[in-house]
Amino acid sequence: MLIKLTISNYALINELSVEFSKGLNTVTGETGAGKSIILGALGLILGNRADLSVLKEKSKKCIVEGIFEIGNYNTEAYFIENDLDYESMTIFRREITPAGKSRAFINDTPVNLKIMRDLGLKLIDIHSQHQNLELSNQKFQLNLVDTVSGSQRVLNEYQKLYAEYLFLQKSFAELKQKSEKAKADLDYFQFQFNQLEEAKLEGNEQLELESELEKLTHAEEIKSALLEIQQLMENDHFSVIQNLKESQKVINKIENFISDAASIEKRLQSSLFELRDILDETEMLAEKVEYNPERIEQVNNRLNLLYGLEQKHRVSSVKELIDIRNYFDEKINAVVAYDNEIKSVELELQKHYKILESKSGKLSAIRIKSFSKIEKSVVSDLKQLGMPKSKFTVEHQILPDFGANGQDTISFLFNANSDTDPAEISKIASGGEMSRLMLAIKNLLRSSKALPTVIFDEIDSGVSGEIALKMGSIIKSFSSTTQIINITHLPQIAARGDAHFQVYKFEKGGKTFTSIRKLSDNERVEELAKMVGGDNITENTLKTAQELLNG
Repeated sequence: MLIKLTISNYALINELSVEFSKGLNTVTGETGAGKSIILGALGLILGNRADLSVLKEKSKKCIVEGIFEIGNYNTEAYFIENDLDYESMTIFRREITPAGKSRAFINDTPVNLKIMRDLGLKLIDIHSQHQNLELSNQKFQLNLVDTVSGSQRVLNEYQKLYAEYLFLQKSFAELKQKSEKAKADLDYFQFQFNQLEEAKLEGNEQLELESELEKLTHAEEIKSALLEIQQLMENDHFSVIQNLKESQKVINKIENFISDAASIEKRLQSSLFELRDILDETEMLAEKVEYNPERIEQVNNRLNLLYGLEQKHRVSSVKELIDIRNYFDEKINAVVAYDNEIKSVELELQKHYKILESKSGKLSAIRIKSFSKIEKSVVSDLKQLGMPKSKFTVEHQILPDFGANGQDTISFLFNANSDTDPAEISKIASGGEMSRLMLAIKNLLRSSKALPTVIFDEIDSGVSGEIALKMGSIIKSFSSTTQIINITHLPQIAARGDAHFQVYKFEKGGKTFTSIRKLSDNERVEELAKMVGGDNITENTLKTAQELLNG
């Protein structure tokens, strides 16, 4: 419930403070007095956007503050979720600075506009003539059916399943796309892999082949060098080995005369052994080395294959070629993996589809069950509002596909006359009929949930006389469970208020201001008399005003 509203430096308002009552609060005032300005200021603490144009004094900041009693609205969870201090008496405050900055607070905690708007919508429902257009909006109609039917829990369960189903559909589409691309590239991958696989690549093969080719192409030169070494070691004219043997004999002759002779003899013997090993090894190498044109051709062909593959794939080693071959192998295997994954996701989709279909059917059944209640309640109120022959039906169709709110499409059909069939509201209802229809629907909602404070901004547009009296009675009845702030031009409706507020303009210092005040009992009679007969108050108009107040 809105307890108090304070506004400063907003449009034509300098300073304004008003305390509202429980039940029905009537707000009246001449056209242009500033009722819409007050609603605009109230919109700021409901999260509406604003700019510097709202500042009356451009050098001062605008402040709008609302105090709400929220103990009955079950909002504790929202406060906890958004890290806000919960108080049954909660304060909304909005500030617009001269620099154009906007700041929002809930119980002195800074919040963003989304949080303020979401919480504000739980506390205040502003109904204007513009909102009558929502009657023809299918989303509004479906929300109304869900509210009356009490289907919110099932709808939440459905929406969770639907979100999972959409995610699976997206995953399935992405997998198919990747699979199709992989399959389109499969021939390319397979060709490249086969070429590399058939090459039977080995990591060190290139270095070994290049080394072998060096030996093969220089075979004669290598063999000649090895033979020359052998000749130098065992040449008939100059043999290194023979000379070492002779040197050994010579040193043996003097070993009794010099102590170092034995050491020199051992070194000569060691050198002789080493040279014999070298001689044996050169002979073995010489036997292995041979000029083999056929092998040279084989090695060249193999190296040309490796060089060609490296050039094709822009790498410089066989190891890199092996990595590329493995990459193509992975791509080929991925095609099979995609097929398996697609089958798995497809089965999951089918499973989710059946669950979603079942939940959608349950949701539809709950909604359909409420149609009769909605139709009877609205028609009953419309009869009280002077439309005894009106028809109101809920038309329902099942959509072929799932949607965010199920498979149901809802249309409200209406007609004020008995001789024609109901049709879409926007095509057949007049402004006055729209107002009465919306009031009947609002009245229906209050029996289905705890409505926040409801502000009716001239919901009585297009009605008068006896109908206005009946509309006033319904609004009065409405206010027994919900705080109503009713802006009206009709005395029949204004008189039903538990408290009466007047919006007025005044001048001070050559400037025009808007304000609001609560009327006393006598002032209220005078205000109603003016609404009945104009500024010229007479005994008759005063009597009529008093009769209206007396009901």
